[in-house]
Amino acid sequence: MTQADRDRLVTLRKAKKRLITQREAAAELDLSVRQVKRLLYGLKKRGDKAVVHGLRGRPSQRRIAEAVEREAVKILSADVYQGFGPTLAAEYLREKHHIEASKETVRQWIMRGKLWRAHEQKVPAVHVWRPRRSRSGELVQWDTSEHDWLEGRGEKLYLIAMIDDATSRLLARFVRHDTTAENMKLLWSYLEKFGRLLAFYTDKASLFRTAEKRKRDEPGVEKDAVEMPPTQIGRALRELGITWIAAHSPQAKGRVERNFKTAQDRLVKGMRVAGVKTLEQANQYLEEDYAVWWERELTVEAANSDDAHRPLDKSHNLAASLSHVETRQVRNDYTLRVDDELYQIERQAIVSGLRGADVRVERRLDSSLAVRFGERYLTVRRCAVAEKTKVQAVKAGSPRRPHTSKRGSDWNKNFDLKKAPKVWQAAQAAGYKRSVTE
Repeated sequence: MTQADRDRLVTLRKAKKRLITQREAAAELDLSVRQVKRLLYGLKKRGDKAVVHGLRGRPSQRRIAEAVEREAVKILSADVYQGFGPTLAAEYLREKHHIEASKETVRQWIMRGKLWRAHEQKVPAVHVWRPRRSRSGELVQWDTSEHDWLEGRGEKLYLIAMIDDATSRLLARFVRHDTTAENMKLLWSYLEKFGRLLAFYTDKASLFRTAEKRKRDEPGVEKDAVEMPPTQIGRALRELGITWIAAHSPQAKGRVERNFKTAQDRLVKGMRVAGVKTLEQANQYLEEDYAVWWERELTVEAANSDDAHRPLDKSHNLAASLSHVETRQVRNDYTLRVDDELYQIERQAIVSGLRGADVRVERRLDSSLAVRFGERYLTVRRCAVAEKTKVQAVKAGSPRRPHTSKRGSDWNKNFDLKKAPKVWQAAQAAGYKRSVTE
């Protein structure tokens, strides 16, 4: 049973106990009310196995052979079928080539064959007033505000805030820098205090979404969208089973924006009166004064008393999920390099298949390092870096005479061939004697 199945089981049990209605359970599970009724009946008859599909792990009986798909893609690759959409392509395959497939199947074929791509429909920007979510933990808005919170009395601070859409319950913290680590620390506090919520609603900042890099003069609409890897926060939310929803405008996440507007007035003035000058004092005032006032005056009761937060269980390791995760390859000597430092895997931690394999490296929020291979954590130690030996410079002797000739050496500059001795004269002068045999 996967984590998604366990989450679905929690919702079905709540519907079974009538803590929530079947319609609310269907909206949370993204199913029809009829399907929820079927699952509740199966839960009564077969127990928890009802949430696991009976065909999981088995090939579909209606699957079309790959050879048929290859033939269809080859046919539609012809020039005469250029620009055909799924509906028209399915009709021509059926009528002219006797290949029976639905338009949705043909859509997947031509998209995999890169013969066609879907175009996004342009919807006019209309901001409709959205009612609150009915339960606490269904949706939490998350954002950061940059403001002169101390009015020049101290260092620059940022305010990170999480506000529940159903109740306006607030969790906030002042930080020195709006970084991934600081946001993860606040997320850790939220999860420990309330549990795992269903969805976060944020802007499209680089902390939450990896933007595709394009050239400055390159039009974005003429290029296929590339699926970018998730950010560290995006990866952590996936591991914890929390949905991330991106807001397309500041007005869409108006609840947290109005919270910042209130804080930039009331909170700033309150800290001015209290004489707050440091980060520690600011967080103390935020927790002991402003948050208490907010809880008393601005929070509301949820329309449904049921709490949508899900508990943390043994499968959720916050220290591992809420960390900076990278992938490294183990060398032949069972070492790996992380942040320009070399780490050695301890001998007792070496297992089969580790050499040359990829491992997960977690830089925790407490600056510790953890290395995981599969589901097992490995014991590593940092290797001592050998000091580089300094090469002693050769003592310079007498300075060389600068080379001035453009044609080479001048050792035979004054040599005159006509005035030079004959070869035999030079030989005699050198003591050479001619033998009798010569």
